[in-house]
Amino acid sequence: MSVKLPPRLLELLSLTVFACCGCQSMSHKQQQKLIDARRHSGLGFQKIHNGSWEDAEKLFTQALDKSENDERAHWGLAEAHWNRDKRALAVEHMEQAVRLSAGDPKMVQRVGQMYLDMGRLEEAKTHSLWALESERDSAEAWALYGDCLRAAAGVTDPDHPALQPALAAYHRALALQPDYPKVQQTAAEIYLQQKRYDRVLATLDRLHDTHGVDAASPRVDFLRGIALSQEGRTDDAKVSFRRAIAKDGSVPEPLLELAALELEDGQVERARSALEQASEVAPELFKDGVLIAELQTAKQQTAKQQTAKQQTAKQRIAIESAGKDERLRH
Repeated sequence: MSVKLPPRLLELLSLTVFACCGCQSMSHKQQQKLIDARRHSGLGFQKIHNGSWEDAEKLFTQALDKSENDERAHWGLAEAHWNRDKRALAVEHMEQAVRLSAGDPKMVQRVGQMYLDMGRLEEAKTHSLWALESERDSAEAWALYGDCLRAAAGVTDPDHPALQPALAAYHRALALQPDYPKVQQTAAEIYLQQKRYDRVLATLDRLHDTHGVDAASPRVDFLRGIALSQEGRTDDAKVSFRRAIAKDGSVPEPLLELAALELEDGQVERARSALEQASEVAPELFKDGVLIAELQTAKQQTAKQQTAKQQTAKQRIAIESAGKDERLRH
């Protein structure tokens, strides 16, 4: 027995089937566009890996032309814009990547780092805490949180209330990832601010033990030199400063510290050599002539000391000679 459906119901069913077919067709098209977008994104990341930032930017733009819903394309385009100093655009696309990824902690952390580099500390701190809410065992997120706190404290105030929490955040990062050179170096910077020179050396010595002396950054050698100098280990400090200079001679601070130690030891010509190199690197430091005047004064003092030593030696020889003659007469 056949059942006849009312004409109105047939009409509704027809519309429903048509709509469903249309949705499926539209969904398929969207999926294909997203697939094409992600293929372009993959090529874009290959260009980033090769350092071809302009080509990468074009590929990620093409990916977004295919589909605006590819979070990886937004992320890649953000990195390309950032590298090409288009920071506002970079943050805009990175925020879009965060939204499309439903708050992927890695992407949240990355946009937080961008905000930090732009000096937007509150936004950076907010994103670092957001990343930690999602991933408490992320050493990178703890490091970012520490960087935000340290930036708020400034690099010159050893008693700022945010400095100790920043150090605690770095300790959490190192507990999760002991081999973390960037964090180890930053922790050493804080110890130096606090004049905890033994902790500076312990932290950086561990970094040296893990990666080797040659692989450490020039900044690590400079920080060790300062701590060694403060501990009274002058010769070791000189070695560290010279190593920093050999790795990167474009930074004046190690040269100036080395010159100061050489002056203290009366090694005027060595001090002059270091100062001359520093003057080539940073001539603005020598405009007032203070350092040159100090060197000249030190040279004069050294000359006087050498003259005094020579006179003393002559007097000693004369006295010894007179005593010898007196003994011969007797």
